[in-house]
Amino acid sequence: MLAAVITFSSDHSAPLGLVTFGIYAVVVGAVLTASALRLGSKGVVRSVTFAQGILSILAGIVSLAIPSAGLPFFVFLLTAFAAITGFLELYLGLRSRGRSSSSRDWVFVGALTALLAIVVLLVPPGFSQSFTGPDEVQRVLTASVIVVGTLGAYWAILGVYLVIAGLSLRWATSAAAVKAGA
Repeated sequence: MLAAVITFSSDHSAPLGLVTFGIYAVVVGAVLTASALRLGSKGVVRSVTFAQGILSILAGIVSLAIPSAGLPFFVFLLTAFAAITGFLELYLGLRSRGRSSSSRDWVFVGALTALLAIVVLLVPPGFSQSFTGPDEVQRVLTASVIVVGTLGAYWAILGVYLVIAGLSLRWATSAAAVKAGA
């Protein structure tokens, strides 16, 4: 949903990035925190998931509290969030290989999130390049457009991957139940 907002918005400013990121982080954080609290067993998976949830909620609240903070703050908040939560997710996936059917998904999402942090950090802060669009209108590509667009691309890739992963996990569970019954 937020990937579509960024894709179809002509405004790729830092305030739009902060608001959309804030909404995403609060919602994802609430889901992660609730799922961690619902996990029956205590352990590393529960602790890491809970930590990711709390960090996400905090990052989202900060992002929504000061949407006019500007591009440097947005880059800092986004890279800190992506680096920390990406590492935690990657750790969880690598640690649970062979023991959890979700480990492959945790590794992918963790690596993708860590990659987001790296890509955002590689964008030069003062980048600005003028160009003429196909409609002969003069435009400017800025660091803000690149960072917000990268965040939108991350959400699009993540969304498609998680839908496919969820369906695959469901089908694998259904196939296992059919085999067990036969």
